[in-house]
Parts: sequence; structure tokens; C-alpha cells
Amino acid sequence: MEWKTFLTTFGLVFLAELGDKTQLATMLIATQSKSLASVFLGSAGALVLSAFLGVLFGAVLTKYISPHLLQGGAGVAFILIGFLLIFGKF
Repeated sequence: MEWKTFLTTFGLVFLAELGDKTQLATMLIATQSKSLASVFLGSAGALVLSAFLGVLFGAVLTKYISPHLLQGGAGVAFILIGFLLIFGKF
């Protein structure tokens, strides 16, 4: 296990998820549920599956596209989505 990679990934994902729509949806479901364990396990399972798919697709993409190009493309996509959100187009 590469602890630096683990801690960097954990920190970035944790900060990215704070206050986003996934966390808000989970909080809403928790307010309406009698089984908080079910809400936790369901949301945790969904996040694990989502992360697994991200790792899997990332590994496949790097076989065909350079990681440097993927990072640049992801950066441009985030900036574009940010502008679209600011101007109410997304």
C-alpha cells in the first residue's frame, strides 16, 4: 500500500464530497428513514462502486491516452463546468 497516495486520495475525495449533492441527498434520506445503518451502508456502497468504476475506467483510459493529456482534459472540463454553473447553464 502506498500511504501517500492513499492519504492524498482520501483527503481530496473527502473534501470534494463535503456539502455536495450526494451528501445532501444522503442527509435527506437519513431524515426520512428509521434505519440509519441502511442509509449508511447504501450510500457507502454506492460511493465504493463509483470509486471502483473511476479507478477501472482510469486504468483503461491510460492505456490509450497519456495521463498528462487526461489531466489537462479533466482540468479543462472542471473549468468549463464551473463557468456553466456560474452562469446557470448547467
